[in-house]
Amino acid sequence: MSRRLSAALALGSLALATAASAKPVAPVAFCAHYPDAPACASGAALCVTCHTAPPGRNTYGLQIEQAMLVGTPRPLDDEQFLAGLADALVAVEDKDADGDGFDNLEEVLGGTSPADALSRPIEGDCPRSIAENGWDVCNYDHTYVFKKLHLDFCGHSPSRDDVDLFEASDDRLAALHAALDVCLDTEFWRGRDGVVWNLANRKIGPLQSIKSGEGAGDIPLADYFDDYAFFVWTQTDDRDVRDVLTGNYFVRHTGGVDGEPTVYATFESAGIAAINDRQERLTVQLVNRGNRAGMLTHRWFLMSNIMFTGLPRTAAAQAYRAYLGHDIARLEGLVPVANEPADHDAKGVAAPECARCHSTLDPLTYPFSRYEGIQGGSGNFRIPFTYNRNRMNAFVETDGPGMADVPEAGVLFGQPVDNLVQWARVAAETDDFARATTLDYWRLLMGEDPRTEELPDFDGLWQGLETTHEYRIERLLHALIETEAYGVP
Repeated sequence: MSRRLSAALALGSLALATAASAKPVAPVAFCAHYPDAPACASGAALCVTCHTAPPGRNTYGLQIEQAMLVGTPRPLDDEQFLAGLADALVAVEDKDADGDGFDNLEEVLGGTSPADALSRPIEGDCPRSIAENGWDVCNYDHTYVFKKLHLDFCGHSPSRDDVDLFEASDDRLAALHAALDVCLDTEFWRGRDGVVWNLANRKIGPLQSIKSGEGAGDIPLADYFDDYAFFVWTQTDDRDVRDVLTGNYFVRHTGGVDGEPTVYATFESAGIAAINDRQERLTVQLVNRGNRAGMLTHRWFLMSNIMFTGLPRTAAAQAYRAYLGHDIARLEGLVPVANEPADHDAKGVAAPECARCHSTLDPLTYPFSRYEGIQGGSGNFRIPFTYNRNRMNAFVETDGPGMADVPEAGVLFGQPVDNLVQWARVAAETDDFARATTLDYWRLLMGEDPRTEELPDFDGLWQGLETTHEYRIERLLHALIETEAYGVP
């Protein structure tokens, strides 16, 4: 089936709703009821199965809500919700939530959206002429991919002569991979301000007014160019992408302007004692090697996410979102920890309306707590942007006596970790990291999240990143251009 004819379903971690909110317990329960549904290929339904944006519901979600435990007061707790879900799903199976002529059950089992009238199950052969626009819209089209990958990875269309040579090739698939190898070495793909460089924007959050170094702003505090260079380094050549979280080195770039090629190279921090002039003080990386955790301990990350904060929840939430794909503000990735939140800084996070998120967030945060931001707290002068084992003592006066008891050890996905270095190593080995990393490139090259019928391709890619591709992004990209999702017009 052409990828243009099926449901546009985004990845998410929530699936169904009560009248009050989205239910994090629903994805697995939905798939337990419909184990053969294509939407359950990854083991959990997608949030847009029943939501517009959680907790808002689409037409299918509204039908389920109306059929769910009629007469029972809202909001429903998780136990009530799970008890009533199966009956509610059965009750709406013969309804047509989007009015497209296919009932909800046909759509769920057919891999299309019961809430999108343009998403309909199609039987039989591809319904469009294979001559449409000159492309074979029913099959993998090698010439289409040849042109597309030049645009995506090289930044230009191939010449007519190049296309003719390609079409005359005895092994078009091998020719595609050879062309990709050339493009992956171009400035367009890997150079300063190139495609991979800009893929890091959401993770870094650049702000020119407080940038130091080249092109410094009015209040220069840290140079995010080191972050961009480090990110590109980990994504290119035959390097292990897990280094984005676990690398204990730094990377800088030269060139990349006025036609000069960009050159990346690792470097070692000069150390505090070697800082002599003001400019160096504004740009140098200060975390010692033994406490480095890739981009999580770069000066820019510490400056922009920890700043003056004692218990740096923002830093943990950003790392969880940017590198593991879970947004706690959307109730994603919640794995509550017993006896948490402890509310060490007396912010009221143990209140019932806060505790569910903070019982996950606060244990994620503890390993970040020994890294200095700009400054904060009280007591003796502390060096910004460094690791400081005794940092919490400086916040007792401002945030309360409980700060002295903040542990450095935390919990990630239910696994205890002793410190941030271990946090990063555990994170880099998770399916969540492989999935989130692959999703970055999928969105870049496809322009959207995987659709339901594309989930087998997508799952094969992120699982392959962990195994056959040995965490090498360029190997992942070679596999991606062979997928039906990329190669069928």
